[in-house]
Amino acid sequence: MENKDSKSHQKSTVRIKANLQLFADNGDKTEKATPRKRSKAREEGQVLQSRELNSAIVLLSAFVTLRIFGQRIYEEILKCLKVAITLYPTKDGLFTIDGLMDVYSETLITYLIIAAPVLVVVLVAGVVSAYAQVGFLFTTKTLGIKFSRIDPLKGLKRIFSPKSLVELLKSIIKIAIVAYIGYVYIKGEAINVLSMMDVDVVSTAAFLGSTITNAAIRMCIALVVIGVADYGYQWWEYEKSLRMSKQEIKEENKEVEGNPEIKSKIRQKQRQMSMRRMLQDIPKADVVITNPTHYAVAIKYDPEKADAPIVVAKGQDYIALRIKEIAKENKVEIVENKPLARTLYNTVEIGGKIPPELYQAVAEVLAFVYSLKEKINK
Repeated sequence: MENKDSKSHQKSTVRIKANLQLFADNGDKTEKATPRKRSKAREEGQVLQSRELNSAIVLLSAFVTLRIFGQRIYEEILKCLKVAITLYPTKDGLFTIDGLMDVYSETLITYLIIAAPVLVVVLVAGVVSAYAQVGFLFTTKTLGIKFSRIDPLKGLKRIFSPKSLVELLKSIIKIAIVAYIGYVYIKGEAINVLSMMDVDVVSTAAFLGSTITNAAIRMCIALVVIGVADYGYQWWEYEKSLRMSKQEIKEENKEVEGNPEIKSKIRQKQRQMSMRRMLQDIPKADVVITNPTHYAVAIKYDPEKADAPIVVAKGQDYIALRIKEIAKENKVEIVENKPLARTLYNTVEIGGKIPPELYQAVAEVLAFVYSLKEKINK
């Protein structure tokens, strides 16, 4: 009685452990995402991207362009102002609605032309940066309305979630680093401000513009470095969000490959069809080589269609017996050759050619069969 209770207790313990293991496998997402999961996430707009890096590259491109074309932009703006001040007052009807609109439109076009290099560079930098991270992606699923986004409770949870705290910490660190770099550079240039006391206003403005631009470029380079680090963090977050449990992988495999039972039935049907085709080809064979009970291999040789004899059927035990029965019914010669039958069965697939090393042995069998047919015909 105690032994029975002990055995039942052991069985229940094993069952409980198995259930707990299954539960653990279902809940713990420890496996890397499959290509199918990654493809679905991409279609839904869930991609690996660092907005910090995008913004930093765009800002750096803008300030570098300003640094390169700054002198030209300054000259063009100065020219535009001179024209507006000296030329337009001499025009008739300047202070009418039409006159003011002319001034406004011409000035606007001039400023757009001046700003064009910066705008083009910023646009190209933004597109290239986004494409380098995400590639080409067009999806409307991210535009769908999700009522969970306007739920106040879920909104509060998102605000005070660990991810939000991490983002806040990142922002504080980023601001501190960038502010420190800008402060150090401007402090180093502050000594040159005293030398600008006796310089004209234009030179002073040029100095200040150059100093501010250089400081901004250095700060943007720091932002790019921070953006690269953020990209690494976003990669870790992205991979973590895509992780799958073992059960999810099993379910996905079922969806992709089909139910194992259905697959088994399909394979069984395929084997049956292959078997029927093989048995139908036996009457066309020239000879069946046996060992004599366990193996049977049917061979056909047609010099006009193939340069070597072909195995049209082969089988073991019951199938070998069935091959011999069909061969007898259709008056196909059966030759016993144990080593050759076993070698052919193990080395040549159905529909395959006889390998060169077996040419001699098979040729002797075929020659024997052809000689028997000639005697019978005579």
